[in-house]
Amino acid sequence: MNIFNAGDILQFAIRVEEDGEMFYRKAALNAETKETGDFFNAAADEEARHKTVFADMLKGIDINPPAESFRGEYAAYLRDFIDGKVIFTRKEKDQAMSDTLDTLSAIRFSMGREVDSILYYHEAKQFLDKKHYAEIDRIIDEERKHFVKLADLEKKLR
Repeated sequence: MNIFNAGDILQFAIRVEEDGEMFYRKAALNAETKETGDFFNAAADEEARHKTVFADMLKGIDINPPAESFRGEYAAYLRDFIDGKVIFTRKEKDQAMSDTLDTLSAIRFSMGREVDSILYYHEAKQFLDKKHYAEIDRIIDEERKHFVKLADLEKKLR
């Protein structure tokens, strides 16, 4: 039995990309070097583009939420689930968005989230129409490139 449908999976992906973009924008503001700041801004731009890709996929899917006790209940539940369980937990998100997060810690945090995103998207594919596989694979490849670039930046700052 599947608890979540393809629409839910895509909404999760949209939220993952929103969180990633928000984190990278914050990290760019706090970056200690121009190179790192430029990378964080470019990564934020790519996360925004990924969000658009997932939103476009979502447009082609019928969303049939379960019966609700109040309007927006299911959407609120999904947001809470995503914010608490998928990629960014609340505690991690609060720590990552802190003004005290140094560049090296931001890079290491980002590396973990990129790996989590890659794993999530691999698993999410099984819930989506095969016509979207190429787009998902392209996003996975971009997330891998982010990881490699982050690893290179981390080596330079160690």
